[in-house]
This record gives sequence, C-alpha cells and structure tokens, in this order.
Amino acid sequence: MYLHVVMLQLSAAADARFHARVQDYCDRILAECEGVAGYAFRSNQASRADGLTHAVVAAFADGPAHDRYQVSAAHQEMKAYMADYIERLVVFDGDIPRFS
Repeated sequence: MYLHVVMLQLSAAADARFHARVQDYCDRILAECEGVAGYAFRSNQASRADGLTHAVVAAFADGPAHDRYQVSAAHQEMKAYMADYIERLVVFDGDIPRFS
C-alpha cells in the first residue's frame, strides 16, 4: 500500500463553500482514479498540529496508482482550486505495510 498525506494550514478564507467544493473533488477522485483505496479531507484534531489545520489522507494500491492520481484531471483541478487558500503544506509519500 502507498500512503499520501498532505498536511495543510488553510487561510481564514476557507469557508463552508470551500470545504464543500473540496469534498466534491474528493468524491470525484474516489470515483475516477483507479487504485485509490481511500481518500479523505479532514480537519486536524492533533493538539501538536503546529498550525496545520487540515489534511488530505489517501491510500493507494501501489506507487503507480499514486502516480496516475497525481496527473488526473480531478487532482489537478483540486490543487488549482485549493492553492489560494493554502498558507503552508507538508507532504508525506511512501510505501507502508498492510495492516491486518
């Protein structure tokens, strides 16, 4: 399994309309991108978040599935839409063991 985590510090301009549209992109990615095992945009509940308010957490069948997602229309549109609302981001990409 391949994990993709994007931790985000969103600006105050990220209102309910923004969150609804990002959720629509998440739904599109799940429907359109082959090899996506899970995909979610959530608020960060960690007390040690260092200002990182939200995250995109995605699991893929493998690295090639992640690579296909990166260039997909849904992902490219989501990134372009979110760009003006992001003050800071941190990314983790990597293989992880399957948990049973």
